[in-house]
Amino acid sequence: MSIYRYGCIGAGSIAINKHLKGYDALDNVSLVAICDVSDQALINVKEKYPDIHTYENHKEMFENENLDIVSVCTPNKFHKQYTIDALEAGINVHCEKPIAMNEKEAIEMVNAKNRTGKKLMLGLNNRFTNEASFIRQYVKDGNLGNIYYVRCGWRRRRFIPKIGGWFTKKELSGGGPLIDLGVHFIDLTLHFMDYPSPISVSASTYKKFANSHCKNLNISKGIGEYDYDIEDLATGFIRLDNDATISFEFSFAMNNEKEEYFYELFGDKGGVSFINGQLKIFTEINDTIVDVIPNTKYPNDDLNEFAHFIDVIEGKVPCLSMAEDGIKMMRIIDATYESATKKKEVTF
Repeated sequence: MSIYRYGCIGAGSIAINKHLKGYDALDNVSLVAICDVSDQALINVKEKYPDIHTYENHKEMFENENLDIVSVCTPNKFHKQYTIDALEAGINVHCEKPIAMNEKEAIEMVNAKNRTGKKLMLGLNNRFTNEASFIRQYVKDGNLGNIYYVRCGWRRRRFIPKIGGWFTKKELSGGGPLIDLGVHFIDLTLHFMDYPSPISVSASTYKKFANSHCKNLNISKGIGEYDYDIEDLATGFIRLDNDATISFEFSFAMNNEKEEYFYELFGDKGGVSFINGQLKIFTEINDTIVDVIPNTKYPNDDLNEFAHFIDVIEGKVPCLSMAEDGIKMMRIIDATYESATKKKEVTF
């Protein structure tokens, strides 16, 4: 059995709680090294993984450790450069979502993947759930018929991630809930439809909570005045080249009743909804409308995102979360922000 040497760029919560944990659980992966510009972040990792080698410079890590796989778990601004550097060093890359800050960067990353022949997978964890696997096959089997309308969203009442950190600085994040939350469920609905291309986007964004000091907001400790130049609500409408449309809304903070995350697909033979973790199907049997609740947790657990990437590297399976899809996703995100700024529809 081949043992893959693994490294990680970025030592924040997504690295510790997802990537390091996920790869450490695999018998054929050895956690070798991690890189971060923060000494404290590296200390936090060493407490959980005392044998891991720590670096402040990713190229030095590449030169010293002979890595096979690296995760990129940094602020969005740095995804492109770290990913390209790793690919060009001969290392396969598992990059957290979103793929990049914009479509142009995403194209550069995919070009680097193709040029080097290494693998690049996006960390779109919602694609790996049993619910997503079920719906994708259910759609492929024709059970929804022609999907013509989709709704999706993630409406938080009061949860802006780490105010005062990189999430609320557009220079580092690229935006707010659209690029952080929207990238999950807009991507997922497109994934179910085999990723049709967008032809237009009409959208609005709002920043209403930048000066709020509500105790329910997630303000980082020790932060007084803080940078906040991202939206806290993005809403819009996407037209696709398969004649379907998507309506979306994503918020970090708004005056709604409670947090809700959802996607709904409506076809001429049936519909499906996923709302706060509950999957339901709406269809007709014997000329009678019926509601179905699939038991997607029996008999299998969710597909393992990390084991899947190993299988991709070994050529056993096609990549479930292709970097190429990230180009279309970033095209939509770019167009959403452009439409909101210009206050008019953007067409491709």
